[in-house]
Amino acid sequence: MNRREVFGTLGATAVALGASSLAQAQPAKKPEKADDHHERHFEICAKACADCQLECHGCGHHCEDLVAAGKKEHVRTMKLCADCGDICAVAANIVARHGALSATVCEACAKACDECGKACAAFADDKHMTKCAEECKKCAAACREMVKHAGMSH
Repeated sequence: MNRREVFGTLGATAVALGASSLAQAQPAKKPEKADDHHERHFEICAKACADCQLECHGCGHHCEDLVAAGKKEHVRTMKLCADCGDICAVAANIVARHGALSATVCEACAKACDECGKACAAFADDKHMTKCAEECKKCAAACREMVKHAGMSH
């Protein structure tokens, strides 16, 4: 056996042993408890709020460009997107840390998303505004679902 064969065999053995010990080192998956189910609602909500915040701020910037081009009908959506994005950012932060005001901020976030989403949906021919309306709808639904579970995990 030459050097290459020896090192090749040793390398393959090391990889196999490493994979075997890694598989054994993985903790057994715990069965999901009721608390885990409620924790998941916080995670889903925080992510939906963060996604909506990004979309609203992007759409707000888009509306700002439209207003600058003389399309004054976008002033309201520009302002709503800015406000909704900020509320979503606050909600994402509070919910991510399971803050005591999670339900309160999510109720406000859902209402802001309803209003912003409705205003943006009125411009169905604009892909930026349609996407914003969709994210607002998802966020409002996630916030309302989280509010149902907020009291159960604390």
